[in-house]
This record gives sequence, structure tokens and C-alpha cells, in this order.
Amino acid sequence: MTDQPLKAIVEGALFAAGGPLTLERLLGLFGEDERPERAAILDCIRALSADYAGRGIEITEVAGGYRVQVRASVAPWVARLWDEKAPRYSRALLETLALIAYRQPITRAEIEDIRGVSVSTNIIKTLTEREWVQVVGHREVPGRPALYATTRRFLDYFGLRSLNELPPLSEIRDPESYSPSTNVVPTSEPTENTR
Repeated sequence: MTDQPLKAIVEGALFAAGGPLTLERLLGLFGEDERPERAAILDCIRALSADYAGRGIEITEVAGGYRVQVRASVAPWVARLWDEKAPRYSRALLETLALIAYRQPITRAEIEDIRGVSVSTNIIKTLTEREWVQVVGHREVPGRPALYATTRRFLDYFGLRSLNELPPLSEIRDPESYSPSTNVVPTSEPTENTR
């Protein structure tokens, strides 16, 4: 077998495996009469590694085997391909987010008046860290409290083009039963207006 088909076979196997392949496993891909030498497989792996230099993937040796993986330098971008596991949010956080979405801009004190309980600093912190809400100004009253509103990231996460696509308040039942995939409209282009 020539080096080029062997290199292609090794490359294909490493891509398709989904995990590390040992030299023995790679050699096991071939019948007795066509089995290459171990050194030939290692030469193919080295050649592929050289081919991948400066690209988004690399071949690494792990746990006694070889695998193709995303280069660490591009991993933060590639990781965005996979949906994150939906975290469980407290009822208080979801109620606070709903109030901000439907009544924005709104102050923390106004949220507390409507809910009848104080809003934890951690709730506001979580919502701002997720970039679902942001401070958009300050109410012109003593103390100048921050005014909160939703962000484009909020719309993206919940699959909305604008706040006009939020379900009417009369249709909302239990905020904990809402999932981002429920009643959402995919967006192909960002909209200028979030209201």
C-alpha cells in the first residue's frame, strides 16, 4: 500500500473514531496481507500532524492512543456549536426576568413592589452575568435607582426577534415550565429594535 492511501485511511479513522485509537487498533483496520508496519502508521500520524500545523485541528497522543481534536487556541469558538445544558433557574429569578421583560425599563424597587418580596442581589447578578439584562439608565428620583431592561442576548437565547414576540401575559402559566424551545420563532437576522 502506498503512503498516500495509508495516510488517508489513518486520517479517516482518527476523524471517525470519536476518541483515541491505539496503534494496534489502527493496524487492526487492515487485513493480514495488507497490514502496514507500525513505523508506517507512525509516519502517517507525524505527516498528518505536520499537515495540521497552524490549522484548527491537531493530532494528539493521549492515553496510549492518538486522536484528532480541536486546537486549544480555537476551542472557545468551536465550543459555541453545542447547546449548553439548560440550567435550572429559581422561580424568583424567572419572575424577576419576566417582570423586566414585560415592564422594562424597571427598577429593582418596582420589581420588589410587584413581587411583594425583596430581590436578591444574586438574582440581578446572575441575569447581568448571563447578559440577559442590563442597566439602561437611572430613574430621576432620589437615590437614582438603576433601570433594567433586557438585551439582545436575552432575545437570542429565547429565540425571539423582538419583545413583541413575547407571549401575552394572559398565556403565561408557570414560569418554571417555560423552556427556550417552547413557542419560539427562529431568527435569521438580528433586529435593530428589541422592543
